[in-house]
Amino acid sequence: MLRVLGVASAEELFSDVPESVRLNRPLDIPEGMGEIELMAHVRRLAAANIPAGSMVSFAGAGCYDHYTPSVVDHVVRRPEFFTAYTPYQPEVSQGTLQAIFEYQTMTCELTGMEVANASMYDGATAFVEAALMACRLTRRSQVICVDSVHPEWQRVLATYADAGHLEVATAGHDEAPALLASGQSAALLVQSPDFFGRLWDVRRLADAAHAAGALLVVAVNPVLLGVLEPPGRMGADIVVAEGQTLGNTMSFGGPGLGMFSCREAHVRQMPGRLVGKTLDADGALAYVLTLSTREQHIRREKATSNICSNHALNALAAGAYLAAVGATGLAEIAGACVAKAHYLRDRLLETNVFSAPWDSPFANEFVVRYHGDALAMHDALFKRGYVAGVIISELDSEWPAGAPVDTEGLVMFAVTEKRTRDEIDAFVGEVAAS
Repeated sequence: MLRVLGVASAEELFSDVPESVRLNRPLDIPEGMGEIELMAHVRRLAAANIPAGSMVSFAGAGCYDHYTPSVVDHVVRRPEFFTAYTPYQPEVSQGTLQAIFEYQTMTCELTGMEVANASMYDGATAFVEAALMACRLTRRSQVICVDSVHPEWQRVLATYADAGHLEVATAGHDEAPALLASGQSAALLVQSPDFFGRLWDVRRLADAAHAAGALLVVAVNPVLLGVLEPPGRMGADIVVAEGQTLGNTMSFGGPGLGMFSCREAHVRQMPGRLVGKTLDADGALAYVLTLSTREQHIRREKATSNICSNHALNALAAGAYLAAVGATGLAEIAGACVAKAHYLRDRLLETNVFSAPWDSPFANEFVVRYHGDALAMHDALFKRGYVAGVIISELDSEWPAGAPVDTEGLVMFAVTEKRTRDEIDAFVGEVAAS
């Protein structure tokens, strides 16, 4: 290489780099390994991790230990899906395009909306893109975010606000309608169930937003839509979700996928891309990218988002999962999660070491206050093979506007269909004895 470049040494190659900033010594890294040695080393490193799925996990807060049918993994590992990228050429991408189309259709059926895109990075970025879309549609620059939305999602929203893309006001559910009355806000952003698992009256919030000329953006848990009323039927204009719960494993926190759906009247301002169904030149059924408002496809000033790709493989897993379990299966899964969560909460309150900080309706996730050292309890249960929920005070720094509740002693528990009655009873016994 040096000979082709016409230089005598590596030192001469880098002669334009000032001597003062050159390393001038070998890199302090170990020697290379053979494949056998390297695999043994990587396995030793991996053994230091304890996957939550290998324990009895009651943790949630946005990432949940649901069961994934084996067929989902078989579908996503097919090479024509596993290696595929953006289907720019429909004539050679019909399988991928149809899978995305079916995913979009099922997303609409779940959320009660009219159109859905081909997914986004994750729930947090879908949430922010919904806020930006509302600003474009209403030609207003401010959004109101309810303070019980997931704190990490609020943090992402605040990052965009700091960059000057929009203005964010934070308020509680009771204060939000008064802020909307000024007529300056593009959207009201809510989550139901919220970060603490509480369910809210979406219809009331939709009426308040629409009366002020604003849109309502609702973040949801897609599994729970198996039993809950779709937000589209309650007045939501844009619905977003983290799709990890649909056939995607926890994987130490990612990746997931951002689900995004809206009313057809707003589709021109929807970010990402949309697959449609049409007929080809011979009159045969065909799938194509119908709408792609990304700067890769159109002039930058016309683009709705700078998101350059999506999580198509994760969306494929979500579609395969929904197809595998069906509407009845999803309802049974959601119903089991809700019933088991209520059973766990009742049992924990019976121990008298927990109390209820509020009496709000909830689905599969709830918060109780532990009368003792919550961290010590959590650590002790972890050593016995349990993930004893999420300690809320550990997340105090995540809320951009400060935690909306007194987090002292609060522990949040999530229950999925994987948890058995025996596991729940044994866990409660361990907590009571700790």
